[in-house]
Amino acid sequence: MLSTFTQWVSAHKVISILAAAVLVVGVGTGIFMAANASTGATTTTSASTTSAPTTSSSTTTTEATTTSVVSSDSPINGLPVDDAALLDRRLLAVKVDNHPLARPQSGINLADMVFEIRVEGITRFLTMWMQSDAEFLGPMRSGRPTDATLLAALNTPTFAISGAQGWVQSMITSMGINLLTETTPAAFRVDFRNAPHNLYTTTAGLRADADARQYEDEPPTGPIWEFGPMPADAAPANAVHINFVGTSVDWTWDQATGTWLRSADGAESNFRDEDQTEGRIGFPVLIGLVSEQYSNNGLPSSHTVGTGQAWLFADGKVVEGTWTRETETEWYTLTDAEGKTIAVPPGQAWISLVPDTGGLTYE
Repeated sequence: MLSTFTQWVSAHKVISILAAAVLVVGVGTGIFMAANASTGATTTTSASTTSAPTTSSSTTTTEATTTSVVSSDSPINGLPVDDAALLDRRLLAVKVDNHPLARPQSGINLADMVFEIRVEGITRFLTMWMQSDAEFLGPMRSGRPTDATLLAALNTPTFAISGAQGWVQSMITSMGINLLTETTPAAFRVDFRNAPHNLYTTTAGLRADADARQYEDEPPTGPIWEFGPMPADAAPANAVHINFVGTSVDWTWDQATGTWLRSADGAESNFRDEDQTEGRIGFPVLIGLVSEQYSNNGLPSSHTVGTGQAWLFADGKVVEGTWTRETETEWYTLTDAEGKTIAVPPGQAWISLVPDTGGLTYE
């Protein structure tokens, strides 16, 4: 009799469990139908993508519509960037020395974009950093008026310099540019060079210092160029010569590396890493902009607003045209002989402000 009783209880337990399961399914189905009834857009989407509107595809569709799309190309040089966070931060600029005693420089080969600008008988480099970084960069040198006129278009960037005359610093900050000088914790002196050519830094350290000062951390509005390939019918070019009046620079196209290799005053231009290993400076994109020279309180300067002759070099080719820039808060526009915009190929770009008293030739 005990066995019969046990079988009876077991049977009723199964029935109870089945009943509860049916009840849960019924309630769940009621909730699902009620939810779909109150969100017609979801039901419509599901119906258009599946023959069974009661499947879970509606949930997947709803999640997909809330996903934001972030641009993956650098606004500075058009290169693809895997980490979107690197594009959602301030542009950092660092002024780099080019005195013969400062060569070879460190870190400039990693910059997203470099401007070469004439100073007293030589040039200096305005390096720009968006998605890239350098752990050993320098030597740092002082800021000049031309730097401010270039950086003003890049949405409150941070500019790291060794220093500058007081009026120059005031000019820079008045144009919405945040300054870091040699007093920043990220700057340090090395013992293998003599001052003033021994001040070095790191881009990560400079960004941390800018954060500590609560400087704006917004990316530039971009893209600054219209990016695209070189025209198929662009003229060939293998060598570029620039007369900076006091120093000369040559670039030679290297098909093997896909870059223009730099030389200055007859010697190859190298970079030097922190471990003292060296390599040749080479950039895939060159831009030459003829700029009128003038003296700003005794400092050699270049006009960056107006118009002038322009050249674009990439892929062993050249496109000639004209640059125009309406104001210091706008970027350059490049146009060809027909007035059409010249597209700049994606890649690290080296831009030379060619003195109108000097010149650029190529072959």
